[in-house]
Amino acid sequence: MAKLNSIDELKNLSNALAGEQAQQSGSEKRSLWVCCGTACRAGGSLEVAAELEEAAEKSGVPTEVVSTGCLGMCQKGPLIKTMPEGYLYQKVKTKHADKIINYTAKAGLPVRELFYRADDLESYYRDDIFSGPKEKIADLPFYKKQQRIILEANERIAPGNVHHYLVQAGYAALAKALATMTPPAVITEVTKSGLRGRGGAGFPAGLKWQATRQAEGEPKIVVANGDEGDPGAFMDRSIMEGNPHSLLEGMLIAGYATGARYGFIYVRHEYPLAMQNINTAIVQACELGLMGTNILGTGFDFDIWIREGAGAFVCGEETALLASIEGQRGFPNPKPPFPAERGLWSLPTCINNIETLVNIPHIIRSGADKFSAVGTEKSKGTKVFALAGKIKNTGLIEVPMGISLREIIYDIGGGIKNNKKLKAVQIGGPSGGCIPADLIDIKIDFDSLGTVGAIMGSGGIIVLDEDDCMVSIAKYFMDFIQEESCGKCPPCRVGSYHMAAILTRITEGAGLVGDVEKLEALAHKMQESALCGLGKTAPNPVLSTIRYFREEYQEHINQQYCRALSCRISTYLIDTQKCFVCGLCKKVCPADAVIETSDGFEIDQDKCIKCKVCYNVCPIKIITVEPGNGVEPSSQITIGTKGVLRDGA
Repeated sequence: MAKLNSIDELKNLSNALAGEQAQQSGSEKRSLWVCCGTACRAGGSLEVAAELEEAAEKSGVPTEVVSTGCLGMCQKGPLIKTMPEGYLYQKVKTKHADKIINYTAKAGLPVRELFYRADDLESYYRDDIFSGPKEKIADLPFYKKQQRIILEANERIAPGNVHHYLVQAGYAALAKALATMTPPAVITEVTKSGLRGRGGAGFPAGLKWQATRQAEGEPKIVVANGDEGDPGAFMDRSIMEGNPHSLLEGMLIAGYATGARYGFIYVRHEYPLAMQNINTAIVQACELGLMGTNILGTGFDFDIWIREGAGAFVCGEETALLASIEGQRGFPNPKPPFPAERGLWSLPTCINNIETLVNIPHIIRSGADKFSAVGTEKSKGTKVFALAGKIKNTGLIEVPMGISLREIIYDIGGGIKNNKKLKAVQIGGPSGGCIPADLIDIKIDFDSLGTVGAIMGSGGIIVLDEDDCMVSIAKYFMDFIQEESCGKCPPCRVGSYHMAAILTRITEGAGLVGDVEKLEALAHKMQESALCGLGKTAPNPVLSTIRYFREEYQEHINQQYCRALSCRISTYLIDTQKCFVCGLCKKVCPADAVIETSDGFEIDQDKCIKCKVCYNVCPIKIITVEPGNGVEPSSQITIGTKGVLRDGA
């Protein structure tokens, strides 16, 4: 690729590529856009793409097979979008390749068996948007209420092809900023847009940029936080995998606005595809003169490097992240000073989440007013969420701020799996909270979620149904926090340990009267005195479940009863007199707790993890659940008069 020496050369190249694309669109050549994000790759999308190329070559049909980033509807993958027809095929296998080439690529005809259909008959025969097969993305209920601004390009570009990004107005925002805007003007535009950090805290991006620019010290640095540690969250990963150039462009604009010279992208090591695609994008940007020295002949210098994290959850906290980049252990540090004043290597550092930065090109290109027209008064724009749990349509969604939780669950997500009853929604990851079913009309924005004990977080939404135990959910997240605590401050290190211990004994039938009050007291001590934001918000799942599901805690403690039949209080038994030895229970048991005997099958109680899978799959429902007698408590936890945590007898 020839180096671009001016903004005019960039515009000419973009126009030429757009012309070529328009010419190809008018030809007989068709293209098949295969989702090759991590989820679809796990389903075999790379093999599907290779088979399509081979089938096209054999048939002589002119067909372009393009590997894209995540298209969003992950549980229906591998996904293929056909152009120019715009068909969306789901659950494509290699065996479908010949048919797709012969029907769609050759004649423009659909392969109807690959269209989206509702998974259950009740939804299929409804007379609204869920019924019948859906041919195109716009027809699918999953996409109807989405507003895909950040994710839209994922279905239009190959992440390894910078020319695809340029056709989609890529780097036009950078050109506009360098040619027509001063750095303070860029910051003013970002501030005017109302963009708030998408990493969880929701701090105004413009204020952070302004603080970095005004800070003393050179050189200044921009850091992109891609350490996405929340269980079930994959928003940043999908952006980095599917559209890495948008991240680079956002960082370049941030560097220009703040006066920074260097940039770092911090990515956790579990994201090899993201790192691969970002590396490719950096090489391409350097070759085109969009990164390095004297960018586009404007005198602006900026370089970007990738730094790989080891996967510590605490490194999502900005001061711990900076310590990790420096080669130190990922410990958070007290603030102030804030990173904008003294950050990486004690230099002024602007840290933004990945999703925050990829919003920047849209703001600069289209203007702050257009961006702020979407969302609520204090929460502007769209938000990307990872939708998971007991819901029919899981995957990656992008919705306008202010949409209700009900719309996400039922209009986009299609409702609860197996038509079960919604119980709660866990939002915000380990630092978030559980919102009960009777509050799902709440609007999704930074301020509204805080009123019900939850936070936006980085964007994980886990839907829970009637079979979920809220005490176990709280225990799961507190176990995670206790495992991931860096250990630097006693409130988090000791508090999370004791909270996890109390929750464990409650779920094992050894809960004590007063345990709920002890959990609340410990939680408040952590919130008041933990060193970093992660420690302060760690008790949120526990406090929110106690707030809305206190009766479940009391049932576990006073009655040794779990209404979800999932805790170790319950004992699963097989009625050997009625069992006809189909073996399904043994086949699905993840703990190998079902053993075969001369009388049929039995459950080894020492191995049983109370996952309820055998109970759910038994075709004649002869697996019973009985309350247990609990176990002896190993210890009690007390809180000193001055808040000092200690073990009690």
